Amino acid sequence: MRQDQRPYWVKKTYLSFRSWYTQHFLKPACDFLGDYPTFMKPWYISISGPNIEIGHCATVIGEPENRVKIGVWGKDEHSGRIKIGDYVLISPGTRISAASEIVIGDSVMIANGVYITDSDWHKMYDRASRSTDVTPVHIGNNVWLGDRCTVLKGVSIGDNSVVAACAVVSRDVPPNVVVAGNPAVVVKELDVNRPMQTRADYFADPVGQAKFFDGVDRMVLQKNGFFRWLRILFKPSNTD
Repeated sequence: MRQDQRPYWVKKTYLSFRSWYTQHFLKPACDFLGDYPTFMKPWYISISGPNIEIGHCATVIGEPENRVKIGVWGKDEHSGRIKIGDYVLISPGTRISAASEIVIGDSVMIANGVYITDSDWHKMYDRASRSTDVTPVHIGNNVWLGDRCTVLKGVSIGDNSVVAACAVVSRDVPPNVVVAGNPAVVVKELDVNRPMQTRADYFADPVGQAKFFDGVDRMVLQKNGFFRWLRILFKPSNTD
């Protein structure tokens, strides 16, 4: 359908169930999950392993064909960790896999299909054995990771930098640059004197923001009828 045809109360019920699912299944999988999380289609989001922290106002989007997978597989059941900062956006298909440590800063935007890992996972000449060569990954504040890019072990990415789509980051990236390619290299420097809006600015008032969007939903959906919505579910037309 071209528009949201749900009655307002149906959408509110769905959002309440989505929130319940997040709190009931995903929050207990974390050592810490901050306030005001938005987990879209949370049944397509997997969080596994110990020592996983996700900050306030996180937005995580799962899709049936592109699950989000956040997991720690340390050398024993208590080692390894993932720490994700406040205001982070994690898009469908993202995989974050830690054997040692992955730290992601505040206001980071992670686009579709990004892979972040701190290990090779298998030895080169003994592929039945797990690699012991694991080195932490640190991603600074307000970094933007483009579609299907890969961040490999031992990498640090400086604040505000952008990783282009499909890039493979195998060495450190300084702050305030754009990198692209395989291996990724600096292709542009950002203007450090130019003001930059971040997701922290967007979520400065999460309670007020939630009330605003609820008001928009109420205004847009208030005329939608229940039986028309049911008809559209089972027999949509090109005018819906």
